[in-house]
Amino acid sequence: MFIPVVLCGGSGTRLWPLSRRLYPKQFLQLSADATLLQETVRRVSSIDGALPPILVCNEEHRFLVAEQMRAMGSRPEAIILEPAAKNTAPAAAIAAMYALKIDPYAVLLVLPSDHVVRDVARFGETMRYGISYAQAGGLVTFGIVPNRPETGYGYIKYGEELEGAYDGLSRDQFDLRAYKVEAFVEKPGIELAQEYLKSGEYLWNSGIFLFRADSFLKELERHNVDMFKQCGKAMMELSADLDFLRVEKGAFLESPSGSIDETVMEKSSIGVVIPSDFGWSDVGSWSALWEVMERDNHGNVVVGDVLMHDTHDSCLFSSGRLIATSGLEGHVVVETSDAVLVARKDRVQDVKEVVRYLERENRKEAEQHRTVYRPWGSYEQLSQGERFQVKHIVVKPKCALSLQMHHHRAEHWIVVRGTAKIIKGDETFLLSENQSTYIPVGVPHRLENPGVIPLELIEVQSGSYLEEDDIVRLEDDYGRADGGGCDA
Repeated sequence: MFIPVVLCGGSGTRLWPLSRRLYPKQFLQLSADATLLQETVRRVSSIDGALPPILVCNEEHRFLVAEQMRAMGSRPEAIILEPAAKNTAPAAAIAAMYALKIDPYAVLLVLPSDHVVRDVARFGETMRYGISYAQAGGLVTFGIVPNRPETGYGYIKYGEELEGAYDGLSRDQFDLRAYKVEAFVEKPGIELAQEYLKSGEYLWNSGIFLFRADSFLKELERHNVDMFKQCGKAMMELSADLDFLRVEKGAFLESPSGSIDETVMEKSSIGVVIPSDFGWSDVGSWSALWEVMERDNHGNVVVGDVLMHDTHDSCLFSSGRLIATSGLEGHVVVETSDAVLVARKDRVQDVKEVVRYLERENRKEAEQHRTVYRPWGSYEQLSQGERFQVKHIVVKPKCALSLQMHHHRAEHWIVVRGTAKIIKGDETFLLSENQSTYIPVGVPHRLENPGVIPLELIEVQSGSYLEEDDIVRLEDDYGRADGGGCDA
């Protein structure tokens, strides 16, 4: 038996404009009928002996994680919230400490939520093979056998092959090998990457780990005692909040940041690496996505409403509007409702520089899409001008926005589908399709969907200030703090 630990952090900036800080790539449905997070949970849950997963995510994404688990019918062992992003080592540490409460000999499979694996059966075989090494106390990682001189990945150099107690099981059942980790190396330049490929001694670093919880924590204490102690203090005051578990914020914020690689694996003498070939990609760029998705006869990946003429080896992604291309080769074109990206396929790593520019300029396009997801549903900005804004609001069945008021804006609600229960001041009433109501400035109000189908309405805001921090929450079903730039 083992416990998957799915790390749900990461910003995915190189997949902008589809991936945004408040809606990063792990929550996107890119190449299948599920999001990357859902595919990851489904993949690890299918392995024999897997217990329900522990998910670790940040505050801003907690309702997205919970909703995607509900939608796929998954019941995680826990969803643990990080007060701040501290990289993968503290996330793994708090998950390991939690797992020890379940089983003092718990084996953890720790992996990111935003990778693609094409050969799920081979993935499962490889993980099961690694469990014996983890149970014996080793810190196991999985190195991807490289097929090109890739500069976007870190590498692992492997040393002597491990023999002994695992020999018969490994070779007879799995046709796999395990080696001692000799070194982790950073992303190389192209010439060094070519040397790594030619030598046959290096593997791509997948960021997937398998170890006993107690073994990892002992090595963490040995190599970064401050991180170990602060994570321990944070877990001593673990508290429940709806479907989530919160660690103690102050202690966690005092923890150093660091990845599992640099904090533990690079310094440990018990590292084990298993060369792996299960069709892995970290989908870290549009060119990487192009490689893993199905292509047409001209080498194009096409999603959405796209018209092509004399177009080859390109990635064309439309989320709504028509994309028309002519004479294009080796390019990426991505359309969303508020941004369009056009880039050469061999330059897509530079997309992160575009995002940095947007962040410096405080552009909303770096943060979120026009459609914003909330625990009760979503809203989409349709139009905005001086002193007015129009939104399309969708409220899930049996859900409600917070009881709130605004100092600077009035709102007009028009129901287009479903039934709305309205609280407005001292009044409570129902609205059906094609009916509307007006909410004056300063009047407490609440919107609720009492029905069994999604409630849809058009909201017209008017006033001197229309930003999302003009919200005073008086009551909230989701325990959210007042204001803070988070709508409803």
